[in-house]
Amino acid sequence: MPFFYLPTTIILIIFVSDKFMPYKQKYSTIILSTAYFPPVEYFFFLNHSKNVLIDGFENYQKQTYRNRCIIYGSNGPLSLVIPVIRLNKPKTIIRDILISYDEDWQKVHWRSISAAYNSSPFFLYYQDDILKILEKKHRFLIDLNNELLMKLLDLTNIDTSISQASSYIKDPEELDLRSSISPKNKIQEILNYPVYIQVFDTKHGFIPNLSIIDLLFNEGPNTIEYLKNISR
Repeated sequence: MPFFYLPTTIILIIFVSDKFMPYKQKYSTIILSTAYFPPVEYFFFLNHSKNVLIDGFENYQKQTYRNRCIIYGSNGPLSLVIPVIRLNKPKTIIRDILISYDEDWQKVHWRSISAAYNSSPFFLYYQDDILKILEKKHRFLIDLNNELLMKLLDLTNIDTSISQASSYIKDPEELDLRSSISPKNKIQEILNYPVYIQVFDTKHGFIPNLSIIDLLFNEGPNTIEYLKNISR
C-alpha cells in the first residue's frame, strides 16, 4: 500500500492583550456631576453612553471639576477656577451655587486659554463658539456648565442623550461617576490615552486627560475618533 505523507498543519494562535484595544462597551445610562470644560475622561464616558443624567442636587464640593478645569499652559498644567458664592448654610446643592463676578475671571480665563492654544491647529476655528458662551453673565454655575457642555457635544459630534436629574440620585443602579471623575482621584490611570500633539509638549511632554478643549483645539474633527481609541 502506498504511503502518503501529509504535512503537519501548524496553527498559530496569537493572543492579543486587550490592554491596548479600543474600548467598545456602551453604557445604557451613566450619572455625572456638572463640570466646567470637563476633562477628556468625562467625554470618554459621554461617548460610551446612550443616556446621561447630570445631578444638580448633589452637594457642592470644593476643588473638583464642578467649577474648574485644567489646561496646558506654557509652564505645564494650569487650573482655571470659577469663583462661586455659596449660600449661608453648611451644605449647598450644586444647582444653587451662584457665580461670583467680583473679579473679572472671564477675562482671566479667556486670556489664559488664548495664550495656551492660540497656536494650536483648531483654536481659531472653535474660539468664537466657546467665547460667546463664556462671555455671558450666567447667574448659576450649573447653567454655564450645561450650555458649555451642549456646545462641546455639538463640536465633538458626540451623540448622547443628556437629561437633568429631578432630585438627588441615591443608591443608583446606573454607573455613578459623580465622585469618580475628580482631580483628586486617579480614575484616568485605568484608561490608556493615545498620544497627540500638544502646543507645549516639547517643553513638558504629553499630558493626558486635560480639559476637553485641549483635545479639541489640537485635534479638531478627529476628537471623536480619539475618544473612540482610548482603551481600558
